[in-house]
Amino acid sequence: MKVVFHEDFYHVYTGDPASAEGRIEAVVQVIKPVSEFVAAKPASEQAITAVHSEGHINSVRREGIYDIAALAAGGAVQGAKIGLTEPAFALIRPPGHHASSESAWGFCYFNNMAIALTALKRDGLIRTAFVLDFDLHFGDGNVNILGNSDWVTLCNPSAHSREQYIDEVAGVLADSSADIIGISAGFDHHVDDWGGLLQTVDYHSMGRLVKEAAKRNSGGCFAILEGGYNHTVLGHNVQALLEGLAL
Repeated sequence: MKVVFHEDFYHVYTGDPASAEGRIEAVVQVIKPVSEFVAAKPASEQAITAVHSEGHINSVRREGIYDIAALAAGGAVQGAKIGLTEPAFALIRPPGHHASSESAWGFCYFNNMAIALTALKRDGLIRTAFVLDFDLHFGDGNVNILGNSDWVTLCNPSAHSREQYIDEVAGVLADSSADIIGISAGFDHHVDDWGGLLQTVDYHSMGRLVKEAAKRNSGGCFAILEGGYNHTVLGHNVQALLEGLAL
């Protein structure tokens, strides 16, 4: 599977857990032997301003985070474009699903998913999209930017047991009919991470469900990294998702 990545994502750019030293390395170590890495390129200003206000972009510049945040957003755009023809994963940071048009929190700066899908829509590559956000934390930025659009359907599963969680994902995907399915892939719901709920095999199951839905819809699918902070298990959880998407 193609994995969009850049060595700049190794850099520690802030003191938050998403930027922790060794986090990205833990993923690369596991998935690199079975992946085709593609070099990430920064998102254009046009792609970013299509989603975020000038004031917010300037605030990200003042924090000294613009370059790495634009590179993450660009990696998401590349992952989405690859996903039109084959499953793809954007191994990027900072994450993005808590970034709204004019503000951000939760280790996020630019909304990578919204920038990617909006770029595809503006280029006439898709008409509709579906976003599955299985991060532990509700993707409020995704909802704030995309939730009122008539071309994007969002799902933030809320079940409190493993079985119900997977059943919920299966149910919403069974009703989907989008041209592309994007996964805001946060792995902090894992039993050995902050959420303490999901097993590694569950990420494989969700990847498989997404791939099956995309195939049924004659559409594409891709995933971008959001949360996930236990370096011991993070790479294996990512690998499980990619294996599910590759089926």
